[in-house]
Amino acid sequence: MNPIQFPAFLKPGDRIGVLAPASIVKYEDVLPGIKLFTEQWGLEVVEGKTLRTSFNQFSASDEDRLTDMQQMLDDPSIKAIIAARGGYGCSRIVDSLNFDTFLQTPKWIVGFSDLTAFLSRTFQLGFASIHAPMAKTITCAGAELAGESLRQMLFGEMPAYEIPAHPLNRSGHATAQVVGGNLCLLAHMIGSDTETDTDGKILFIEDINEYLYNLDRMMIQLKRSGKLAKLAGLVVGQFTDMKDNNSPTFGKDSYQIIEEHVAAFGYPVCYDFPVGHVGDNRAMGVGMEAALCVDGDGVQLRFLSNSAAV
Repeated sequence: MNPIQFPAFLKPGDRIGVLAPASIVKYEDVLPGIKLFTEQWGLEVVEGKTLRTSFNQFSASDEDRLTDMQQMLDDPSIKAIIAARGGYGCSRIVDSLNFDTFLQTPKWIVGFSDLTAFLSRTFQLGFASIHAPMAKTITCAGAELAGESLRQMLFGEMPAYEIPAHPLNRSGHATAQVVGGNLCLLAHMIGSDTETDTDGKILFIEDINEYLYNLDRMMIQLKRSGKLAKLAGLVVGQFTDMKDNNSPTFGKDSYQIIEEHVAAFGYPVCYDFPVGHVGDNRAMGVGMEAALCVDGDGVQLRFLSNSAAV
């Protein structure tokens, strides 16, 4: 198991940063999330410049997004960085980020989708991070449980999830570190400095707006590169707004494609887990240890607080 440390858990009055490190965001779309952080969670929000700027499809140029993120990484008074949204752009700047100050004063990095690149980098450095709703999505319809799970994790209360059984589930138990995120990003990072080590881990995956044949190709990429063979378990989240060819069709849905590519392995697998581009996007502690139980009655995933905060 990779050694992992937790940044200090939050307490009321702490400062957090909110910024847009990837795609452009409308400032008014993040205001409800900022209000939640300040008025309900009792935190002070430091707003990044990228919440109010734009550069083509991005929130700002690569240089300006990098500067915004770097300043928050380097500010010891900021205890967590929560992305406003994902989109595209994190992998353009992740290799240029300097984590020297972060290693001295670590903080939580929170987000999902394109933020998978940052979460993977943080894990490589030996620190936990959180795949969870962002400022734009945390107040959307159906996000109440997801938002509460993020609050729990940030404030040191490890959540436990129970979900119904799915016909494709494969029973079993595993206790291991959790890694994962957006499937497209996980495949995209293979062979790079932010490649995710999956051996002995509970891997979770999710995605949105992909063609089914491309989902198949990404799963083949994970399998060919050895990312699926030595898992402790697999948590399959939401695959939202997936597309098929008009004619002929691919012939399988998202979960059937994934089932095919993990059929040869014996670890527990669960499907339809509440994580991904949906309102109910539960917080997943990347690098944290969790206990996964999959049986005929359903699925339990319980995060463990056995790593010390620094």
